[in-house]
Amino acid sequence: MEESVILENIPNKKPLFLKDLVHIEEGSIVSKILVQNDAVSLTLFALAKGQEISTHQSDGDAFVQVVEGVGTFFVDGVKYSIPAGQCLVMPHHHPHALKAEQDFKMLLGVIY
Repeated sequence: MEESVILENIPNKKPLFLKDLVHIEEGSIVSKILVQNDAVSLTLFALAKGQEISTHQSDGDAFVQVVEGVGTFFVDGVKYSIPAGQCLVMPHHHPHALKAEQDFKMLLGVIY
């Protein structure tokens, strides 16, 4: 019987470092979708220094885990500097944005 796998673009049954699944590209934002459906979205991001994700809102609660570097997040106009190993929850329908002050990588989960 073949297994049904929901997660995409990530090896199964293999220990790994999330930071190794996406790579920084100068002047770019790189993303790799791991799962996308009506209940949840899980995406890895690599942002080169200076890149930004402009202010927006989400219909789901967003959970960010920084896996490398430091990310500067803005939620409801409040600035948060989140280093590797820390996480941040951004509630649904609250404006939030992101700026890469240095190269960094994060895992973003959105729960709908």
